[in-house]
Amino acid sequence: GKVFADRERPVAEDLVRRMCGAMTYRGPDDEGVYLDTPAGIGMRRLKIIDLAGGHQPMSNEDQSLWVVFNGEIYNYRRLRQDLEQRGHKFSTASDTEVILHLFEDHGTECFEHLHGMFAIALWDRRLKRLVLARDRLGKKPLFYSQNDDGLTFGSELNVVLQDEAVPIEIDEGAIDEYLSYLFVAQPRSALRAVRKLPGGAFAVYQDGHLEVQSYWSVPDMRPRQPVRRVEQLEEEVDALIADAVRDRLVADVPLGAFLSGGLDSSLVTAYMCREAAEVRTFAIGFEEGSFNELGYARQVAEALQTRHEEHTVTYDVRDLIPELLDHFGEPFADSSAIPAFHLARMTRQDVTVALSGDGGDE
Repeated sequence: GKVFADRERPVAEDLVRRMCGAMTYRGPDDEGVYLDTPAGIGMRRLKIIDLAGGHQPMSNEDQSLWVVFNGEIYNYRRLRQDLEQRGHKFSTASDTEVILHLFEDHGTECFEHLHGMFAIALWDRRLKRLVLARDRLGKKPLFYSQNDDGLTFGSELNVVLQDEAVPIEIDEGAIDEYLSYLFVAQPRSALRAVRKLPGGAFAVYQDGHLEVQSYWSVPDMRPRQPVRRVEQLEEEVDALIADAVRDRLVADVPLGAFLSGGLDSSLVTAYMCREAAEVRTFAIGFEEGSFNELGYARQVAEALQTRHEEHTVTYDVRDLIPELLDHFGEPFADSSAIPAFHLARMTRQDVTVALSGDGGDE
């Protein structure tokens, strides 16, 4: 979306639709645009929860507040119960509507209550104010660019660049970071004029002024209680992983799991099997033997009795790299992106959501 600093200046619908069009593959199921001078927001939706009623942009009862939201709120059912007890009326069964009513009650403090992965944009018609927010660890991307005229934002760098007012000038410091870390770390992007909203932060934009604040940071992990027995710690870790996996199985579409046979993806799959009568797993291998892990995935699938599918591809990436570069929008050197892309493309033929072990090392 885009918001002008001048309250009387309208945003062109064509711009917002171009921005949506730049990420159709992220949301192949639906498109929505809302315009309210000086703002325009849009959404490409991948339907997961409340397939019929979850259309975005979504508003509260009096249409004073509008939201576009990418991600999933895992504790939305518990939040909804509490909101209903406090008198809020819901017109959908989606997790998106929970954000609206929670913001009505708590303002920007509402993000502390959300458990999930999210990039959120809330437009307040009365105050002519935009609020952006990103989940604690920044799982969902959120780029923005500000100049004297206004603020432009989107889920990808290419989306923001649909606005011709955003200059394309390389940030040399960001390239230094890329050569050190293999990616460009927040809040920088590869371009001087574009920033990433940090994980665990929200931003408020109103009348040309932008303020970014943190609502969460990594807590102090030093032990604050007596040393516990290994058995106690095992039980605690087991309960935490079980809860995390269970929360991520809430969907109105078919689910599956990426399975490499490694520790992380195997654990996630095992916990899924506790909850579901049938679990579909997907693995990818390459014709080159050094890249091929299909045997390990097959062993885990057989042990857990999943409905398992395998796919073997060649490691010829000449045609794939331009497409990957377009999706990432900026330099990114993790070679696992190549098998992940192949695996996602194969898996999407059968399921809409797939759990994975990515992030386990971190």
